[in-house]
Amino acid sequence: MRLSSSDKGHLAGPGTYELKGYIYSMLTGVLKTEEDEERKATRICVVSPRTPSVLPVTGDIVTAKVTVVNSRQVNCIILCVGPSPLVRPYRGILKKEDIKFTDKDRIDPYKCFRPGDIILARVLPMTEIHWYHLSTAENELGVVIATAEGSPQGISMVPISWSEMQCPKTLAKEPRKVARVIPENINQALFPVDSKEPQKENGIGNK
Repeated sequence: MRLSSSDKGHLAGPGTYELKGYIYSMLTGVLKTEEDEERKATRICVVSPRTPSVLPVTGDIVTAKVTVVNSRQVNCIILCVGPSPLVRPYRGILKKEDIKFTDKDRIDPYKCFRPGDIILARVLPMTEIHWYHLSTAENELGVVIATAEGSPQGISMVPISWSEMQCPKTLAKEPRKVARVIPENINQALFPVDSKEPQKENGIGNK
């Protein structure tokens, strides 16, 4: 259901999405408005008895699991918003041109992500009704947990550069778009990662 125009004075909030200049409801529930003093605008929200306590909104950092990788895009399921786990997963899509800021025409999604990878991504404005549009273009976003093909179960690879990870057991190396992890952006209980800064002597002090 279309609720309002999407402009400087009206923003999409929880339970809604923005598409082609309008704000639509994605839930059946009660329409509410909130004043966003920082942006000097009204945030349009829809609250339902079934509404999860947390929903991804534009600008959020989310934790997602990669499900499908092809030459044009990466499909995933969103599991957490910041450190907060979702009541149910939501579908996300990461298009080829949103993987990195540079060399967009030459990016190969297969060399950045593999099914099963856990990634950090930022939520972009929605362009499709049933998918959250994601980006990993920032240095802090990308793969945080990955397992090499053929590695023992439960053994995660470690980053050896911003574009490569290695299994500590088999020493197998695989290409990835590695995230420079910021601890507050990931749920440490669900996805424990080493939050220390990469060391320059390992070749990944600078991206």
